[in-house]
Amino acid sequence: MAKNSSNKGGKDKGKAASGGTIALNKRARHDYHLEQRFEAGLALQGWEIKSIRAGRANIGESYAVIRDGEMFLFGAQITPMISASTHVVAEERRTRKLLLHRNEIDTLIGKVQRDGYTVIPTALYWKGNRIKAELALAKGKQSHDKRDASKQRDWAREKQRVMRQHNKNA
Repeated sequence: MAKNSSNKGGKDKGKAASGGTIALNKRARHDYHLEQRFEAGLALQGWEIKSIRAGRANIGESYAVIRDGEMFLFGAQITPMISASTHVVAEERRTRKLLLHRNEIDTLIGKVQRDGYTVIPTALYWKGNRIKAELALAKGKQSHDKRDASKQRDWAREKQRVMRQHNKNA
């Protein structure tokens, strides 16, 4: 006689799509110093949404560019599904418009043009039933910076290992 409160009216399909990460740019932290983050919407076509739902998105080699006062995403790969519509020409690496507020675009324009920053997408994720891109203002790391970061990661891992071993023996 207990009520099942988790399934309200049989509509449980929204939980899978909301808040989930679609794609990550794991190399961004390795190649760049990430400073400020922004959330942007994406102007997508119907076949792209279906492909993203099927997990066919990759932003590993993508970057954002400012043209005529608007932001665009270059190099993001959304592989079309076989069942894509026959009357639509599916271009997997097409330029996609990023949707930001005017003051955010102005901030990014100033940082990119004056201070030498790059805008890199770090993640694609669901927010409700919309797809959002997390953008980061980034400066490129030099090879010695990458080596230092790697050494610090290794040292932190070794410290954790030693502390665990010490706590086991104590």
